[in-house]
Amino acid sequence: MRQNSILTEAMRPLVDLVYPPRCPLCGEGVADQGGVCAECFAGIERPAEPCCTLCMRPIGASLEEHARCLVCEAHPPRHAGVYAATLYGDATRKLILTYKHGGKIALASLLGRMMGQSLPDDETGETLLVPVPLHRWRLWRRGFNQAALLARELEKQGKGRLLVDGLVRRKQTPSLGGLGREAREKALSGAITVRSSREALIKGKAVTLVDDVLTSGATSDACTAALLDAGASSVKIACFARVVDS
Repeated sequence: MRQNSILTEAMRPLVDLVYPPRCPLCGEGVADQGGVCAECFAGIERPAEPCCTLCMRPIGASLEEHARCLVCEAHPPRHAGVYAATLYGDATRKLILTYKHGGKIALASLLGRMMGQSLPDDETGETLLVPVPLHRWRLWRRGFNQAALLARELEKQGKGRLLVDGLVRRKQTPSLGGLGREAREKALSGAITVRSSREALIKGKAVTLVDDVLTSGATSDACTAALLDAGASSVKIACFARVVDS
């Protein structure tokens, strides 16, 4: 690992010469590959108080120390909380699309660092970082699991120990956008399970589920249920962007 790091640093000037680092949002020159210029960075919206202590949706001013939004009150989640680095908007959308579909996997470092700022350190040394899985055909087409790369970055920051194949997506699911709660649950029924060879590792452990974007929460709920049913002591969710209007 150390040798790889030294080699990477040694090659950096050559890479920068051939491919000058530019902001993925506006194209301006930046200091490092995978970086964002100061002006664009300022346009990235971060979660702020007051927000729901479970899902980070913005809520009205409240005097309660542990206020929850109406959605979480009506349908209490099984997870132990959401830790989002940003709120989904124009800038974060472009970053994620460039990262996921534009092949700019170097952005994993930036996104992972921002996620790590909102996530507590793994003080016990026992927390598992489990990425939301892709179906094998989607993984084959894309070439990488964006959530797994983010989880690897979090591991480097001391946020837990990566368990890259803890979950498996056994069937392809349609786009969940526009579907109601019941339809989303039906589409995901039986789609995501804990890999049988990893059950012993997960049992009794605190798990951080890692994904790039949290939208309706249907996929993370399915992952959370699978992990808890397999014996995980708790599951919290770490994501780069949180969509707040779903």
